[in-house]
Amino acid sequence: MHVHILGICGTFMGGIAALARASGHRVTGSDQNVYPPMSDQLRALGIELIEGYGPEQLELKPDVVVVGNVMSRGNPLVEALLESGIAYTSGPEWLSRHVLAGRWTLAVAGTHGKTTTSSILAWILEHAGLEPGFLIGGVPGNFNVTARLGRPGGHFVVEADEYDTAFFDKRAKFVHYRPRTAVLNNLEHDHADIYPDVASIQWQFHQLLRMVPRHGLVVANAADANVMQVIDMGCWTPVERFAGGPRGDTAWYVAVEPGGDYSSFDVMEGDKKMGEVQWDMLGRHNAENALAAILAARHAGVSIETATRALREFKGVRRRMEVRGAVDGITVYDDFAHHPTAIETTIDGLRRRIGSARLVAVLEPRSNTMKLGSHREAMARSLAHADRIWLYQGPSVKWDVADAVASLGERARVLKDVGALVNELGDTLLPGDHVLIMSNGGFDGIHGKLLERLRQRR
Repeated sequence: MHVHILGICGTFMGGIAALARASGHRVTGSDQNVYPPMSDQLRALGIELIEGYGPEQLELKPDVVVVGNVMSRGNPLVEALLESGIAYTSGPEWLSRHVLAGRWTLAVAGTHGKTTTSSILAWILEHAGLEPGFLIGGVPGNFNVTARLGRPGGHFVVEADEYDTAFFDKRAKFVHYRPRTAVLNNLEHDHADIYPDVASIQWQFHQLLRMVPRHGLVVANAADANVMQVIDMGCWTPVERFAGGPRGDTAWYVAVEPGGDYSSFDVMEGDKKMGEVQWDMLGRHNAENALAAILAARHAGVSIETATRALREFKGVRRRMEVRGAVDGITVYDDFAHHPTAIETTIDGLRRRIGSARLVAVLEPRSNTMKLGSHREAMARSLAHADRIWLYQGPSVKWDVADAVASLGERARVLKDVGALVNELGDTLLPGDHVLIMSNGGFDGIHGKLLERLRQRR
């Protein structure tokens, strides 16, 4: 089969391309921005790439066109496709029919932590010898690829995104996956460009729960009221509740020494210690992600002991508190955090690790929700525990970022030019500083530019 993919250089669609190629199909694709590293990864798989969305690419005569949600009506290629009579489908639907059918699907959903939890879960299953397939919206350090087929007919871990599916299917992507094991990590308002409020997202999560079989399992964060409301809307499957600390309404929780950074924690079931984790990750949010993955893997037959042993070798995920370099005692980190809650928990995790050392936060408000200003009221609070704060207001951010962080006083500085930000930041950093750069995009290569600026200071 010849599969042609529109929007192929996105993380999800690039993963679909890799899975289709591994399944023996001929794969071609196009995107508006064809550049490394994704373009190099795809070409290494023998996938032909086309720059742009010209209608003439339909002359390739593919058997099916897989349409990414970046495409919309009015696009010349979309209009030509609809006129052509060529079969088309969405990425999630193709995945469901051609990869997930007949497998034990473990879907990880939630506003935050999907990529990390999916990566942890895939590694636990791999460590247990189950050879899982996976499709993850990031690069797990234990695998160094975003997707693989895994053992035929075996387990498959999928990062279950609530963003809409395609221009012709406005349901959340995850309703296509029909998991046997579903993880609901947390739920907050996000994707303001398509969801007006939390209730509209909860409705999509409710559709997901309608598809989990009665002999399956839902792993749910009992500490998240929005998640518990989804469970109350209707759930026909056993629910395993977890939390980041002891609660009366949950059997499973994380226990840590007072003031600990969560690089070591105990897995508790009630008053009973079921396992101990020692790993290279930090932060309460990552401990919760690990506990959710442990419980999901347990449903697939992996013991708590095996799962906790696997975590000792977990190598993290690229762009999740990833150290990009250190110059003269100044450490530069890259993190994907772009929602106020993720920003706050990421800063808290690093603060627990570095103690009283100076923490410098650098943020690009870049997500669609951030660009719309939906989280402007929460921005200052999310950054409050950093010692110095630098923000980049890009041209697509039309609201007043400086006004939103005015309560932070002189600690916060807002600039509209990345080069100027790098120069000013480079002039003020001191040995021992930890620079946490947060964006869900490339941030104009600021990590490398800052490291080079620090080298030049010598």
